[in-house]
Amino acid sequence: MPDTLKEIISLEDGAPIVIETGKIARQADGAAIVRAKNTILLATVVVSKEIKNEINFLPLTVDYREKYSASGKIPGGFIKREGRPSDEEILTMRLVDRVLRPTFSESFRNEIQIMISLLSYDKTVLPDELAGLAASTALSVAGIPFNGPISEIRIIRVNGKFIINPSLDQLEKADIDLIVGASEHSIIMIEGEMKEITEKEFLQAINIAHNAIKPQIEAQKKLGKKIPKNRFFDFKENNRGNPSLEKEFLEKNFFFFLRKTYGIYKDLLDKKTRSIQEKTILNNFKKKLSIEEREKNEIFIDQYYEEIKKRVVRHMILEEGIRLDGRNNQQIRPIWSIVDYLPGVHGSALFSRGETQSLTTVTLGSSLDVNKIDNVIMENQEKFYLHYNFPPFSTGEIRPIRGVSRREVGHGNLAQRALKNVIPDNNPYTIRVVSDILESNGSSSMATVCAASLALMDAGIAIENPVSGISMGLFTDKEKKVILSDIMGEEDGFGELDLKITGTKNGITACQMDVKKIQGLTNDLLSKILMQALEGRLFILKKMLETLPKYRNKPKPNAPKIYTFNIPKDFIGAVIGPGGKVIQEIQSCTDTSILIEEKGDMGAIEIIGKDYQKMKQAINRIQEITFVPEIGKVYKAKVKSIKDFGAFVEISKGVEGLLHISEIGWKRLNNIEEELHIGEIIEVKFMGMDEKNKKMKLSRKVLLPRPKN
Repeated sequence: MPDTLKEIISLEDGAPIVIETGKIARQADGAAIVRAKNTILLATVVVSKEIKNEINFLPLTVDYREKYSASGKIPGGFIKREGRPSDEEILTMRLVDRVLRPTFSESFRNEIQIMISLLSYDKTVLPDELAGLAASTALSVAGIPFNGPISEIRIIRVNGKFIINPSLDQLEKADIDLIVGASEHSIIMIEGEMKEITEKEFLQAINIAHNAIKPQIEAQKKLGKKIPKNRFFDFKENNRGNPSLEKEFLEKNFFFFLRKTYGIYKDLLDKKTRSIQEKTILNNFKKKLSIEEREKNEIFIDQYYEEIKKRVVRHMILEEGIRLDGRNNQQIRPIWSIVDYLPGVHGSALFSRGETQSLTTVTLGSSLDVNKIDNVIMENQEKFYLHYNFPPFSTGEIRPIRGVSRREVGHGNLAQRALKNVIPDNNPYTIRVVSDILESNGSSSMATVCAASLALMDAGIAIENPVSGISMGLFTDKEKKVILSDIMGEEDGFGELDLKITGTKNGITACQMDVKKIQGLTNDLLSKILMQALEGRLFILKKMLETLPKYRNKPKPNAPKIYTFNIPKDFIGAVIGPGGKVIQEIQSCTDTSILIEEKGDMGAIEIIGKDYQKMKQAINRIQEITFVPEIGKVYKAKVKSIKDFGAFVEISKGVEGLLHISEIGWKRLNNIEEELHIGEIIEVKFMGMDEKNKKMKLSRKVLLPRPKN
């Protein structure tokens, strides 16, 4: 058996994390096992030895899969094997990718594939908390050059106490839920949701998380020192072609590109016009080259022109204080919005901020429409969910449509988490929100949050505190640090940071941050970014409320009406009837749909319909079937029959009891018909159940004045 190299990371709660390598997956360039209690992840990394000069990005692929066997399950459905990744798996892939990508050199062009598998699942340790640690450990033992190690942890707060890497049960009680990724010296990535917390509380959570990450990084360093050096590969920096040709090209054409690009950027053009002129500059230059020069250097020229654009944008922001649309660093782009834009849907809003636009719809449904989650980790039902669509025309591009992209899943999840905690607890509806991005030049996920808030209010959902969102950027050099509010596409791509943050007037509800330059983000600088973001999102919220100051007091006429109430569990069978006969007859007569679900000792009834009067009929029918008299309550009763010993009266449809002759009145009766007649409506009081015969005890006498004699 091969030797296993391992390190142990001690946590505050006493449960260690073990990282190890050397025993399995030895054909991979790097492989690591991460174990916390009985949760075990395997991460492998394979890197190509060839450099891909023809691309202008890091060819990194992160894949994360959860084996159903890890929790003792067999996949449901017709095909009994794992298939395409679930949304939850895709979100974990993104978490790992986003924290690793900035740690590689900009010129690194070797293809890398990282695969992470959940092999065993302990319900007290969530795997996404360990995925970043597993991937970084695999990279470290492979000897691949990157500015790591890094790690990720989840931090939550329950009743004012912060917990690192909590269980699923603890997570459900949290008011802060963040995944934080960091290197030893800097925060790199943040993702999470909160229940209207302050910026100070947010920073406190980040600092605690970073301190918890540092021991995990130290353990990876120790493990790396144990690896034989002959296992490491010698990676060369990508020189993007012939160095002498590159130097000659730069000297000859730098000022041509710089002057032309600076000229069009200073004209403060819209995105579409600016893009056309950029392509014109590039194409005109290429036409000057011979066919041989063009074919040999086309990729390099394109890459170099991106560098020129980056230099110009950074110069304008850092040296001149001017952005591509003429704004200063704190200004928000022009905002306008419309609600009830689509009259046929249950709620809609069109929100535009600059050249970014979201058309968002809300559809209201019943409990039959919940989003069912059934994966390795959990079985759950979401009554509120949001889908985000980013079609190619939104950026003026032609692109094949091949299903939902990872980006669409990630942006939709961020917007959903931003809004879900402001949906009222007594909301009876299942709510589906769909955001279609019609135009995009930065911050489309934040436009989705704003549009969704307005659409929900338009649909009559009682949101007391609407949510707005803003995307922040950061540009730095040795002397200056410029924080940008409401960033555009180029500012996102050429800056050091992209911070998306959402919140109500009371506090933060969600956040997503990606740092592209992994050193230099101090606690003080992050605090300044957050405070500028607060000012911006409150301004955006004010603009939103000018369109719709408050939620509508009721749903649209075309929206379904839902009424929910509980009945004793013992009556579920009576409401359904033999073979469903009773409930089917009620639905048919009232044009409603009726759902019954057993919850503890009660039966939860949900009635869905379009006509309130018919729904009321269905409610009355069920209440008649499930009628249980209350002790001390007075009921109007109909005399059904008269006997020598009393009268049988009906206090609810189908519910009869004996009104004994002694309880009819205070005077002695020889003949009951002296007081009562069949069909007469009288009032009786329910006195309880007779302990001997389990029959109802009713009294009319107690409601009558007692004679003085």
